[in-house]
Amino acid sequence: MKKMWIPAAGLVLGVLIGLLIPVRVPGVYSKYMSVAVLAALDSVFGGLRASMEDNFDNAIFLSGFFSNTLLAAFLAYIGDQLGVELYLAAVLAFGMRLFQNLAIIRRHLLKK
Repeated sequence: MKKMWIPAAGLVLGVLIGLLIPVRVPGVYSKYMSVAVLAALDSVFGGLRASMEDNFDNAIFLSGFFSNTLLAAFLAYIGDQLGVELYLAAVLAFGMRLFQNLAIIRRHLLKK
């Protein structure tokens, strides 16, 4: 529970940086960015869940964060090149995992 602040601090810091630094992403990259952000959020909620279960490992969190984000954006790009809306599969998979992790975190907090 003591390392739970790491992913939460990363999420807050990322949101603050995003709000304070106005970066405009062209519309053609919106699919890639949306999938990458969803994958990153999935990793953050997975890190929070692991922290609550006293199973958090910083190396696993960081490697999962970057590999999930890059793989999701790459799959969306490959799907565009093939003319297939492949990003929808990533949205579905990461969305389901995000809601599962959120439900487990909520249950853990309610039991306390």
